[in-house]
Amino acid sequence: MTDDHVDRILEQWGHERPDVDVSAMGVIGRVSRLAVDIAVQLRRVFAQFGLEEWEFDVLATLRRHGEPFRLTAGQLVVSTMVTSGAMTNRIDRLEKRGYVRREKDPNDGRVVWVALADAGRDVIDRALPAHAANEARMVAALSEAERTQLVELVRKVHVQVTPPQA
Repeated sequence: MTDDHVDRILEQWGHERPDVDVSAMGVIGRVSRLAVDIAVQLRRVFAQFGLEEWEFDVLATLRRHGEPFRLTAGQLVVSTMVTSGAMTNRIDRLEKRGYVRREKDPNDGRVVWVALADAGRDVIDRALPAHAANEARMVAALSEAERTQLVELVRKVHVQVTPPQA
């Protein structure tokens, strides 16, 4: 295995501050850099379909929930982990592109559904296979057992650093 930038950082800290255990930086530094590199790779594929990452996220959320491909804005907020204000802005922008439409609930006038429009379903159905292939390419160096192990390890760290839900 070859040294990387994080190895050099750890080596420098080891020389300058041998009294401080900086080994966790090896994990966090690599995860942080990996997240940036992955985001770049994801954006390249989304751009092929004229989508931004957040657009893919909202459209994919609606699509994967199945028929009738609609959720309330509140349900989208929970599924995508953004604020309600951000979600309203995203819905407005997707509606202008013809990817979603707002529908009043016939049984409860207070409820507004965000429904996947035909154009939105078309673009997400075309983008999804390319996205899945892109992600598979990024983890191709790992065996199935390594993927499973990595998922469990990342989940464990995620649970540790994610604040409890209120």
